[in-house]
This record gives sequence, C-alpha cells and structure tokens, in this order.
Amino acid sequence: MSALRQILIIEDDAALRATLAEQILLGGEFSADEAESAAEAEAKLASADARYDAILLDIGLPDADGRDFCAKLRRDGRRMPVIMLTGQDAEQDVVRGLNAGANDYLAKPYRLPELLARVRAQLRVFDNSEDATFLIGPYVFRPSAKLLQETARNRKIRLTDKESTILKFLYRAGGKPVPRQVLLNEVWGYNSAVTTHTLETHVYRLRQKIEADPGQPRLLLTEQGGYKLDAMFSPADGR
Repeated sequence: MSALRQILIIEDDAALRATLAEQILLGGEFSADEAESAAEAEAKLASADARYDAILLDIGLPDADGRDFCAKLRRDGRRMPVIMLTGQDAEQDVVRGLNAGANDYLAKPYRLPELLARVRAQLRVFDNSEDATFLIGPYVFRPSAKLLQETARNRKIRLTDKESTILKFLYRAGGKPVPRQVLLNEVWGYNSAVTTHTLETHVYRLRQKIEADPGQPRLLLTEQGGYKLDAMFSPADGR
C-alpha cells in the first residue's frame, strides 16, 4: 500500500497534542509528528529527511503567532496544506488566518472525524497541484518536475511524461493492482492505435531507471494482469 501520509502537529498544549497524535494514528492512514513551538517545528521542517504532507497549526504558540508562522512557511516555499486550529473563530480571525496562507481554519473544540475529513480534502487538492511530492521506496517523486530524487545516494532520475504519469497513477491506486487496459487508458487515453505492448515497453524502461535489479523488481510489480506499486518497499530492510 502507499506510504502513510505524515502530519506535523504544532501545538503547545502537550496533552492535547499527544491525544491528537494518538487519535490520528488509529486510522492507519496517517502518521504524526509533534512540535510544541514554532522553533521546534522549524527545526523539524529543516531536517534533511523531513517530508510532511500536511500541518496542523495552533495559533497560540509560546514563541510565535501561528498566523505569522504560517506566512513564514509560505515565504520559505513550503506549499503543503496548513490547517489552523484555534479558539479564535471570529470572522476577522478566520480571514487573517486564510490571508496568512492557511488552507483551512477549524475552531476548537473540534471533532476528529471533521478534522481528518478536512485534511483529506486538502490533500486531494494538493496531490493534483504542481507542488505535490510522494515517497516511493528510496525516492522522493515530484510529478510536476518528472523527477525522482534519491537523497541517500544524492542522485536524480529524470522521467519522461508517460513514465511520470504511470508512476503517479499507480501510486494513487494505493498498492492495488491496476489492469493493463485501465492503465493504458489513463495514460494514453482511449487511443485504439496504442496497444498494451506500448505500456509494457514503458514499464520496462521505467524499471531500468528505478529498480536496483530490473530483472527482479521490488517497486513496480507485475500482478493479476496488470501492475502495482509497492511504495513502501525499503532497500535498507529488504522489505
């Protein structure tokens, strides 16, 4: 299945932060990291291996106004969805938060199902944007740039438009097999001149680029008359 989407919770109330992280983990859809201040959050975001899909941001931080911190995130080029959590829900507070670059604004006390629904909604929008990135095995995949980056080996892999589209569609299938004809239609459209051999050729070339041993693929797998992507395979643990 696809890697868990990682959420950074920036909240100074330790009990609330821990409870929120625990509840987020229960669904098996997201992982959670925590920061109690803007400074700690900034340090986590600056880490070389940091990759957060969304941020839950409290306004009342001990060392910053969350709205000012959100504006700084945007100035620094961070585009992941930011959902502000606050007790200040007057219209001017909401407007100020959104103007600072927040994608959504949820007043406390909030219900967890509603919060997660909003996170999912923002991620769906973000995943279709030019700023989206995905983790695939050892790679950070940037569809808009048609690029795979392998940080551990400091290398970049350039993809063709079709290779990038194939990876993106398989990733969004969540680890489920996609029949060849479905993938063919999604990537090339309903073009009768294009055959499954064309798809197989592109998959072969893609494996040459991303697999340690293309003859024994561990990421892009053939299964049930189609293909699937094991985005969570890690060469380090052999899984």
